[in-house]
Amino acid sequence: MSLALESVTKKKGQEIHLDNISLSFEMGSHNVILGRTLAGKTSLLRLMAGLDRPTSGCVLANGENVTGRSVRQRSVAMVYQQFINYPSLSVYDNIAAPLRFSRTDKTEIDHRVRETAAMLRIDSLLDRLPAELSGGQQQRTAIARALVREAHLLLLDEPLVNLDYKLREELRVELQEIFRQRKGIVVYTTTEPSEALMMGGNVVVLHEGRMLQEGPTPQVYRRPDSTRVARIFSDPPINIADVTADGAQIILDRDIRIPLRDHLADLSPGSYRLGLHAHHLFLSARSDDDVLIDATVELSEISGSETFIHIHRNEITWAVQEPGVHNRPIGSAISVYVNPGNFFVFDESGKLVAAPE
Repeated sequence: MSLALESVTKKKGQEIHLDNISLSFEMGSHNVILGRTLAGKTSLLRLMAGLDRPTSGCVLANGENVTGRSVRQRSVAMVYQQFINYPSLSVYDNIAAPLRFSRTDKTEIDHRVRETAAMLRIDSLLDRLPAELSGGQQQRTAIARALVREAHLLLLDEPLVNLDYKLREELRVELQEIFRQRKGIVVYTTTEPSEALMMGGNVVVLHEGRMLQEGPTPQVYRRPDSTRVARIFSDPPINIADVTADGAQIILDRDIRIPLRDHLADLSPGSYRLGLHAHHLFLSARSDDDVLIDATVELSEISGSETFIHIHRNEITWAVQEPGVHNRPIGSAISVYVNPGNFFVFDESGKLVAAPE
């Protein structure tokens, strides 16, 4: 099976939810749609599923126009953010529901339900009701119900967002293996760059209903087309600073001079925007090429086992990702180091000019 969206636009009144999007997905592919809240991710999935119709453009399955075809006439399964299960049915019956609806043989139903439940580690819970399950178990049941159909198109709309950190990590690992085993098309949406990287496959970056970039996930992460893509595909958002190049060096924050070498060697004189991930700033030098930046702590945030230090120096306002839990007093002096080999360079319009090798 193949699925294609051709120049798809979706409007509600004067609001544009999706703007002229063209995409294609091949059988056996797993794909991630990455975007912030209200980027248009759910709207896109609903068009793929047949739950909504585009205002203009069309949806093709195996080259056939299925734009007006009901979701009931398509081979599609969908998993939502919420734990959507039938409260009066056991886990077994919840998983079996779509197979019974399609009048599958009872023996085949039993085989597929138990096989899918085992895959998602809920085979010991088949006699329980949803109310007797934890949130993670309820979402596993909802995912199992979608998987058991063996639909050609599996759509997952931020399915792990309502789970705690540990459960998300467990399910992410399990889902990667499940996706690799599937023969159909998998499309998974997320707001989290780390989740997109973990899921791998191909990624589509959305912003305010517009597609910014698509391609193999590692490639898009390493070579974002623009500052906007780089910000969306980075958590915290990639640090940006305005710089100038004079043919021999980059001048950062008025007086920090960085020689042009390696992937920066061909920069023409002019104004640019420098991009740098928070995890590429360090509190100690790691090589002779590292550049020292003396700054002031504006804020220190502890997140799990990491500390995010927000620093300020003249025209620089950056975030530093430091492993471990640390207390950095606001207003205290701090020295950070950066290796120019980690710089992304964009032109003044935000288009990528140079990326780390």
